[in-house]
Amino acid sequence: MPEPDKKVLIIDDEDNMRHMLSALLTGQNYSVKTAGDGMAGLKLLQKQEFDFVLCDIKMPNMDGMSFLKAAASAGHSATIIMMSAFGTVDTALEAMKNGAYDYISKPFKADEIVLVLKKAAERERLRQENILLKKRIAGLEGSLGLGTMIGKSKVMQEVFLLADRVAGHTTTVLITGESGTGKELVARGIHNNSPRAAKPFVAINCGSIPENLIESEFFGYVRGAFTGADRDKKGLFEEANRGTLFLDEIGELPLSMQVKLLRVLQEHEIRRVGSAKNNKVDVRIVAATAKTLAEEVQAGRFREDLFYRLNVINVHIPPLRERAGDIPLLCDFFVEKFAAQMDSARVQGVSPAAVKLLMRHPWPGNVRELENVIERAVILADKNVILPENLPDKLGGQKHDRRLDDILGTLSIKKGRKMLEQRLISRALESTGGNKSRAAELLEISYPSLLSKIKEYGL
Repeated sequence: MPEPDKKVLIIDDEDNMRHMLSALLTGQNYSVKTAGDGMAGLKLLQKQEFDFVLCDIKMPNMDGMSFLKAAASAGHSATIIMMSAFGTVDTALEAMKNGAYDYISKPFKADEIVLVLKKAAERERLRQENILLKKRIAGLEGSLGLGTMIGKSKVMQEVFLLADRVAGHTTTVLITGESGTGKELVARGIHNNSPRAAKPFVAINCGSIPENLIESEFFGYVRGAFTGADRDKKGLFEEANRGTLFLDEIGELPLSMQVKLLRVLQEHEIRRVGSAKNNKVDVRIVAATAKTLAEEVQAGRFREDLFYRLNVINVHIPPLRERAGDIPLLCDFFVEKFAAQMDSARVQGVSPAAVKLLMRHPWPGNVRELENVIERAVILADKNVILPENLPDKLGGQKHDRRLDDILGTLSIKKGRKMLEQRLISRALESTGGNKSRAAELLEISYPSLLSKIKEYGL
């Protein structure tokens, strides 16, 4: 039985239909209101919230389709189910296109309406769960992440805890980890959790700036400082004033610039190129590197004094292969992200078999590589879940785009039928995570038949 506060609005111009549905649903523990046409129904919908709306299509004053469009414009949260005795496939499609959840033809049995409402309630439950998942993914529930980073593994929770602790201070932070682990995301998380959150976060990759331009990029310049300097220009430090400057790949910084950066960290002031005046700056430095700076110091490529100045707090992000338990959570995040970007609700997750392959991969490109793999898989998937064949060959994904006789290795109908049956059963079991009842529904065979075939094929 539904909870007694589940509210249903019935809109129908026939008194008998309204009375019948009202009595039926009240008996099923729904709270029911009725209206005789779309205009009256819209007024009720604007006055109070409803969980579900059962709306007829042919009515005077305002018909069902007009109500549907008006309700969508009003931004209601109710799930609308359309009803009609004159419906066609085109009518049903138009109703769905305009925002209806389902369409039911009159006359209908009482249990049909109850079943549709139960399905709608389950859909709403899943929608709410999806909203909560998105909140967790966005880091709104702090136990799972920092900013837009997520991870439930112990090592990542330690990273998030340390980053959160240092966020409230002006201490310089050095973030280390392999390429693709999310060093900039941690830096942004530190900034966003700090008192400087409302001020600028300026990020620069030290290896991306030509050596002859790096000083002017960092400190700015005055008009006439060099050919082409036709105006005064702020540098990165002034742009980040009172905020955070993120220096990515700090190990790529030339030695000549390392000396000048050290002076800024000590004196808290910069001098624009071509100027004789020093300007005070209040900038928090967060640096990151995929290199081992201690080894760079030993090799003479990085200044020891700058290393110690930067390495006050070291936040090390472990590679993805050391936190494989986070892969399912990351997969959910990336599926949600790319399904939304591509405006496709078709792909809703990753099959258990595909997750196994993903968790076995060493991920040399770390989270960035996983993100790319999931984006590709969402594009290629033709089911509601990502299957192993949607993954790249290097992960163990298999392709099924060869000629049929090449795939089956035979032209025998008898042998081919058995091989196709075996493959379809395997894929159904993969898609459902081994749920045999659900697999039988997908295959459109009985549960005993499925058990028999599983035994026959040794699956």
